[in-house]
Amino acid sequence: MKELKSLNKRTAPKSVMPEKIIQFGEGNFLRAFVDWIIWNMDQKTDFNGSVVVVQPIDRGMVDWLNGQDCLYHVNLQGRLNGEAVNSLERIDVISRALNPYTQNQAYMALAEQPEIRFVISNTTEAGIAFDDKCKFTDAPASSYPGKLVQLLFHRYKYFDGDPTKGLIIMPCELIFLNGHHLKECIYQYIELWKEDLGADYEGFKSWFTNSCYVCATLVDRIVPGFPRKEIADIQQKISYKDNLVVQAEIFHLWVIERPENMTCEELRAEFPAEKAGLHVLIAESEKPYHERKVTLLNGPHTVLSPVAYLSGVNIVRDACNHEVIGKYIHKVQFEELMQTLNLPMDELQQFAADVLERFNNPYVDHQVTSIMLNSFPKFCARDLPGVKTYLERKGELPQGLVFGLAAIITYYKGGKREDGAEIVPNDAQEIMDLLKELWATGDTQKVTDGVLAATDIWGEDLHGVSGLAELLKKDLDLIQEKGMLEAVKTIL
Repeated sequence: MKELKSLNKRTAPKSVMPEKIIQFGEGNFLRAFVDWIIWNMDQKTDFNGSVVVVQPIDRGMVDWLNGQDCLYHVNLQGRLNGEAVNSLERIDVISRALNPYTQNQAYMALAEQPEIRFVISNTTEAGIAFDDKCKFTDAPASSYPGKLVQLLFHRYKYFDGDPTKGLIIMPCELIFLNGHHLKECIYQYIELWKEDLGADYEGFKSWFTNSCYVCATLVDRIVPGFPRKEIADIQQKISYKDNLVVQAEIFHLWVIERPENMTCEELRAEFPAEKAGLHVLIAESEKPYHERKVTLLNGPHTVLSPVAYLSGVNIVRDACNHEVIGKYIHKVQFEELMQTLNLPMDELQQFAADVLERFNNPYVDHQVTSIMLNSFPKFCARDLPGVKTYLERKGELPQGLVFGLAAIITYYKGGKREDGAEIVPNDAQEIMDLLKELWATGDTQKVTDGVLAATDIWGEDLHGVSGLAELLKKDLDLIQEKGMLEAVKTIL
């Protein structure tokens, strides 16, 4: 065992670059995704910018970060073009980390730095919210949008409303149209604090509207976080006591929707991630990419899980490599779900292939049971739109997706798997009670009708989807009669 060095700027090289980005959030996701992307931009383009991290709540990790001079390693794992990858890179893009609750003056002084151009955040889904209890005089406001408005107003005043000193704001919270929600919150705070802003109210509001640029974004990278099991081996490999190693899959995608007041070309020129060869798309709209992710990543997960589990397969990777279930997943992904989207087919093929490579990650044992909680609402959001669009476009129902719904319904029956293991469904009590009651009849017609008529689950009666009741009953009968694995073979 070799002796480990402390990790800091005295023991490891650290770049010094102008601070161009304020980042609200210091957690694993931002460090393994956004900061890794910016580090790559600095390596491969003339971006030449560093990140100041701001802790969004009063308790966080900025002391840990500063204790290592904001240096840490990212461990990327997964498959890339069929090959297993397990890499370690030292990221030195964070200049410093601030706690605005104890360093409010230093936080507000960020507004006075002319090179600052971007604000990036991941403050959890609950972070983008308006709280009318926040006061303009709070140091700082408790909510993230409130803190941001305080900073923006200080910048507006300091630079005397200079239109070139507006900021490009790119939230990464996992909410659809996150930028739209954030913008709405900012306007709510401007109205709430109208009296505090006084004579500057109109000018500040106009400066925010015209000189700041709020983007909606979609982020996609699985980040398991700190590698507890492998940390001793990793530290031996890197020769440093790095207590902030963050593990992530190799796949990454960031879709940034251009703001209303800026073109895609202008944004690409300022944020040259595509030029660095990264999967960062600056697009007219985030919506088709959101649909693509929900449909081609979450959609197959939802139906493969009960099919695999009831066939005796517990891990997503093993399901992909199974000679029967692997073909089922391929059918659902390429022949059915992919046909329901509105992006160019070559783009969809590449993304669908990337998804299967991610499912097949040799470093992650993704349990299918962890995906199966709330299976009905998930099917409703992720797969039902595909069922309807496929029927509309092809004039017939997608066999694999309907079979997946039959597998979900069968999972809620309970009992034993083919390998003798006990099936213990876990879900909202009202769904468990409904399925127990329906299966107690022993009649697959009653089960079919009861599930399709459950407007609480679907928001509608699914008997209105032509041919669905007949095909679903047929699949339920097939599974009861032959068992899951033989039933899958029949539909293939």
